[in-house]
Amino acid sequence: MNILIKSAHIINPDSPYNGKVMDVLIENGIIKSIKSKITPNKNVKVIEGKNLHLSSGWLDMQVSFCDPGFEHKEDLNSGIKSAIAGGFSGVAVVSSTNPPIHSKGDVQYIKNKTANSIVDVYPIGAISYRQEGNDLSEMFDMQQAGAIAFSDDKKSINDAGLLMRALLYAQNFGSLIITHCDEKSISQDGKMNEGITSTQLGLKGIPALAEELMVARNIYLAEYTNAPIHLANISTQKSVGLIKQAKANGLKVTASINAYNIALDDSVLMDFDSNYKLNPPLRTKSDIAALLKGIADGTIDAITSDHRPQDIESKNVEFDYALNGMIGLETCFGLINSNKGNISLETIIETLTTKPRKILNIQQPKIAESEPANITLFDPEATWTFEKKNIQSKSSNTPFIGTKFKGRIIGVINKKLVHLNP
Repeated sequence: MNILIKSAHIINPDSPYNGKVMDVLIENGIIKSIKSKITPNKNVKVIEGKNLHLSSGWLDMQVSFCDPGFEHKEDLNSGIKSAIAGGFSGVAVVSSTNPPIHSKGDVQYIKNKTANSIVDVYPIGAISYRQEGNDLSEMFDMQQAGAIAFSDDKKSINDAGLLMRALLYAQNFGSLIITHCDEKSISQDGKMNEGITSTQLGLKGIPALAEELMVARNIYLAEYTNAPIHLANISTQKSVGLIKQAKANGLKVTASINAYNIALDDSVLMDFDSNYKLNPPLRTKSDIAALLKGIADGTIDAITSDHRPQDIESKNVEFDYALNGMIGLETCFGLINSNKGNISLETIIETLTTKPRKILNIQQPKIAESEPANITLFDPEATWTFEKKNIQSKSSNTPFIGTKFKGRIIGVINKKLVHLNP
């Protein structure tokens, strides 16, 4: 399908057209022409809108598609539909499947099953065998099969020696270690952020210290090994400060946060809604302010949806027994854009496009003539209400049904394929 995008505001720092309003003609999946005005012919589908914006395709560094093993919650096909609805042309899928992604066969399963999708799906392999935290997985074999990075997902690597060896080993073939920071001996079986709200509700709290101690330890390990490390799911003020100092010291440290951690604080848990039970937990307003400042000054590199489908049996139970997580792909941009404060739209788009690809060493799409079209179309000012019919996931564990968001996704173009949202 040939596409003509009319009068689009282009946001792409690598493009000579960045910041300009242009017409973009795409033929056979290639950007054929970018001009101030292009007259369409009969064989072209025209896309236009009052406040149409265009960027390189968005990439989510952290999604769970539950396949294989938990397909009743999500599978690769339904997960891809959720990604498209959220404006993402690429996703990195975490290793928490059953079995975990810990061999080249597991990586090949995901690569083969998603090869023809409009969404580029990048498997993240487990650091440890079966995510058990004892022995290194077959990291090199997985990397050769297509694993983009290595992580035990939300299972923090408590064995410092194991993580040190993983950092050293991954350097041999130019790969990346991603870690979740949680000192389990401190967080133990906590249910929410430790603070005033947890005391009022009588729920066991998760101290910010549990994250911050592990952030500090992992930074020390990165310094000792001179290896790159990515710290995922950052949620506290002191964690941001530790990462900022590590970057100032020249360490190869990058960090990401989840969209819900800049939009919600722990006070929303007063009604015991298990859809707000998350890992990391919702923190305080001062933590949110620190995260936003970290995005603005570059301490925080990327924002993820942390898309975590859970079936109704895992959420419609007493709060203590509910599993962590919410679906987030469909609402990710709306949640960020509605809660970004004074942060510029350009900065937000960087956290969804160029920066995550740089971290994962993925080729950057460019909005330029003769380049393959990998594009997200959106209107950052349009408001819309998230309803159950908007959910493309197999699961519906979200507290946002009925919520009004600012920022609507218009469509995704990638690999000669086009999807326009209704």
